[in-house]
Amino acid sequence: MSIKAYQRAATQAEQPRDLEYRAFGQVTAGLVRVKEEKPPLAVVLDAIDANRRLWNVLSADCAAPGNQLPITLRGQIISLAMWVARYSSEVLRDGADVEPLIDINRVMMEGLAAR
Repeated sequence: MSIKAYQRAATQAEQPRDLEYRAFGQVTAGLVRVKEEKPPLAVVLDAIDANRRLWNVLSADCAAPGNQLPITLRGQIISLAMWVARYSSEVLRDGADVEPLIDINRVMMEGLAAR
């Protein structure tokens, strides 16, 4: 079995929480790299963009009428997504520390890991 076929099969077998956890892990690793390595601007832009896109997807999903999360939790996730978008702009525009983005992602990962 090719690696791509294995990855596709693994993705199809994962639960949504597991997929979300893995997505947060990937984007958070990119943000940690930005924090620790001070890479070229293109790498910083990619890491911030990937994080924003993840939060945008979560926000859109929470805004969807069929979402079955409690309405309060959905609102909190949407609010966090809005904060992430604003703060990401501060990171890019003003050089703000990326650590708060890492922290909020790790908190989300802890919540997703809890069963």
